[in-house]
Amino acid sequence: MDRRLLALRLTGLGWYVATCIILGVVGGVLIDKWLGLKPLFTLLGILFGTTSAFYGLFKMIQPLLTSEQPSKPEDKPESNGGNP
Repeated sequence: MDRRLLALRLTGLGWYVATCIILGVVGGVLIDKWLGLKPLFTLLGILFGTTSAFYGLFKMIQPLLTSEQPSKPEDKPESNGGNP
């Protein structure tokens, strides 16, 4: 794989993680101001943003990890049209 392409993918992953966490925090702060509760939804927003970021990160990296492993053919016996 080209180094520049890998660098761009890693940069994209970093932006994805940062965006998820920032949106969770900002959403939690706004809900806290709206309802008059101070740390509750901010903490829940941090938890939700972090969880969704790492779940999405795992899902995006998973194809990269499995594509590097050589695929081997399945060991299935060939069927001969139902004939014994």
